[in-house]
Amino acid sequence: MNGTLFKKEMKSNVKIFLIFAAIVTLYGSVIVAMYDPKLGESLNMMATAMPELFAAFGMVDPGLTLLDFILNYLYGFLLIVIPFVFSVILCHRLMARYIDQGSMAYLLAVPYNRNVLLRTQLFVLLVWNFLLIAYVSVLILGVSSLMFKEGIEVLSFLWVNLALFFLHAFLSSMCFLFACSFNETKFSIGLGAGLGGCFVLIQMLSKVSDTVDFLKYFTPLTLFDPKKLAAFDSNALCWAISLLLGSIVWMILASVIFKKRDLPL
Repeated sequence: MNGTLFKKEMKSNVKIFLIFAAIVTLYGSVIVAMYDPKLGESLNMMATAMPELFAAFGMVDPGLTLLDFILNYLYGFLLIVIPFVFSVILCHRLMARYIDQGSMAYLLAVPYNRNVLLRTQLFVLLVWNFLLIAYVSVLILGVSSLMFKEGIEVLSFLWVNLALFFLHAFLSSMCFLFACSFNETKFSIGLGAGLGGCFVLIQMLSKVSDTVDFLKYFTPLTLFDPKKLAAFDSNALCWAISLLLGSIVWMILASVIFKKRDLPL
């Protein structure tokens, strides 16, 4: 990894991080503030009236505790989609735009070989993902402790967030693979973003009805189960680790393809 390039890319993406940090601050704070055990009864009535809509967004059961409520309304949809969009933008800024504009040749003309450049850009991507998930964790813990005496189970909550990072490492490294594979942005970013969007839609559809429940086997998002993770379910732990292993596979493929391909000038 090249330290100079790492610092440059970290600095150049601070504004993007702050924008997404502001977005998750808004949604996270509002949803935590909405928690009220009595509100759960009203939400259950709404879920009964519109079961398909609530099921699609993973909001069927608000749960009985603050942690259940947070996992249901934040980790079923919002904290999957928002960080994923963040990753797509980063993949464009870290890799796709350099290739599309022919600037990659200039980076390689200085003392960066392809391995060093790819590892540095990939490390920047993972660091920013980790920082966003870490920020979300601190934010929710802070807001919940200020607003509610009961607080949340910290160890369970932190494990869920670690697994959330594994999920986004998988999705972001998948997008990074496409960014390394194609010259034009419409393919290098469009394919990764499109495939990730399909995963989200398939997961939503799989929850609408038992007749399409089989669709859950066609999206890796099924491997992230916040409620089971919070309960330290052994199967859920294995699924989360499989996401981490899958991200390593994407990274290896990205390295192999990037090293062997011809880059536009």
